[in-house]
Amino acid sequence: MGDQIKIKMQDGFELSAYRSMPLDQSKGVVVVIQEIFGVNGHIREVADGYAAQGYSAIAPALFDRIERDIELGYAQADMGKGIELAFQGLEMAQTMKDLQSVVDYGAAQGAVGVVGYCFGGLLTYLSACQLNGVSAASSYYGGGIAGVLDHQPKCPLIMHFGELDAHIPMTDVEKIKAANPRIPVHVYDADHGFNCDHRASYSEQAAELALQRTLAHFDQHL
Repeated sequence: MGDQIKIKMQDGFELSAYRSMPLDQSKGVVVVIQEIFGVNGHIREVADGYAAQGYSAIAPALFDRIERDIELGYAQADMGKGIELAFQGLEMAQTMKDLQSVVDYGAAQGAVGVVGYCFGGLLTYLSACQLNGVSAASSYYGGGIAGVLDHQPKCPLIMHFGELDAHIPMTDVEKIKAANPRIPVHVYDADHGFNCDHRASYSEQAAELALQRTLAHFDQHL
């Protein structure tokens, strides 16, 4: 269902991306923003899932700016490397420019939604606030959002957090709710990474409900 493509960035750099296309006419484009683990098997499966729901899905390999073809697992060593790559290796301003190029690429094919997980959840929030051409966004357990609340979303956004998430305390979630009172902020009886069925923290019930809400959100706005 999926294939690898190259997308030209504003500075001419070619970023690789995994693309998954629906069997029938596309309902819109969904940009899937990776966790700290790169565009690995799970992120490709997520993209395939959106394609199965009728969307053209694009998962850009944001770590290409550091090193190409990075795919990490979920062991402790992988987590350490992923944190280093995402929060020390990448330059946030450049990453947002790269995401703008990906959104622009998608916008040539239809209305664009953005969904992201973990590190990608933070980038999804910032995409909703900063990027042009994003019609809707769905952010999953984005660490660090509580620190960027001076940025306000300019497109319809929904957010998902796990009540048992030690990485994102509920005090942060309350700050996010208070700063965005009109935005649906959903909290689940689940841990960080509850959407990923490759991890011990996976919650089928939470993942299915969050996906239903995200699909309804995209169906309404894309």
